[in-house]
Amino acid sequence: MLDPRISLITLGVADVARSTAFYEALGWTRSAASTPQITFIGLKGVVLALFSRASLAEDAGVADAGRAPETFPGMTLAHNLAGEAEVDAAYAVAVSRGARAVKPPQRVFWGGYSGYVADPDGYLWELAFNPLAPLDADGHMTLPG
Repeated sequence: MLDPRISLITLGVADVARSTAFYEALGWTRSAASTPQITFIGLKGVVLALFSRASLAEDAGVADAGRAPETFPGMTLAHNLAGEAEVDAAYAVAVSRGARAVKPPQRVFWGGYSGYVADPDGYLWELAFNPLAPLDADGHMTLPG
């Protein structure tokens, strides 16, 4: 059996330094374990890594077909917040610090409130308030049993 957790999310990026600068502009801190080739950013319960897209494909043993940052990457990352006002504020901060506005925050079909921004490589970040899965005291999303 595989323990149900994610330890590390690695984004294959076009320019590690540019992507690192973007995430640092959001107020996230690069780990001392980082090198010019890879950046590690400690988040709550998971580590985000920024690594050259070509190097990541090579490490995985797959071909890098490439993709334009404006195209759908096939996955999203989410940053959940405690309320609609927090979503609006986070969206404004992200856009002011270089994120591309994709979908402004709004009430959504599943009963929550969310919007999307994209990082410099087009990875989509959903900024969301989900009343069905509130955050615990540490800011982690809780799911009903």
